[in-house]
Amino acid sequence: MRRVLKLHDTVTDEWQRLGEETTGADALIVPLAELRAQPDTWRARTGRLGAQLAPADAVEDLVELLPALTLVDVLFPGPGEGRGFSQGRLLRQRFQFEGELRASGAAVKQDKLFLLARCGFDAFALAPGESYEQARRALRSYSVAYQRGDDNIRVRYRSNGPS
Repeated sequence: MRRVLKLHDTVTDEWQRLGEETTGADALIVPLAELRAQPDTWRARTGRLGAQLAPADAVEDLVELLPALTLVDVLFPGPGEGRGFSQGRLLRQRFQFEGELRASGAAVKQDKLFLLARCGFDAFALAPGESYEQARRALRSYSVAYQRGDDNIRVRYRSNGPS
């Protein structure tokens, strides 16, 4: 059973990834390359559909599919990989994506959650070994940010979570 930090709660991850045992899956995450290869097939699918963006994927390649998506999962495979921050910000600000924006991968650790939230991420599949309780607290570590960000996300974290 996988877990996800979504806003201020740790919840069971109800999404499955393409290639996993997906029998009867209502919520399925599909890599962008697969979505682009067969867009009509995926648009016609019943159930919730999510896209997975790898660091080298261009957000612009996902735009035409955004209305059909409930979730976008942005991969952070390693500590030196920061393109996902820009991908998240583009999805929220330029392309007005209002669904779940999830950060996942080995580099999703509690020290980056506040910055990810400032870029518009509202769900986090933490790296193995990370504490979900400590991650929840990390989201409320700072009350001031020097740069502009997605303040709506930050306000939701501060107002919904316990102090």
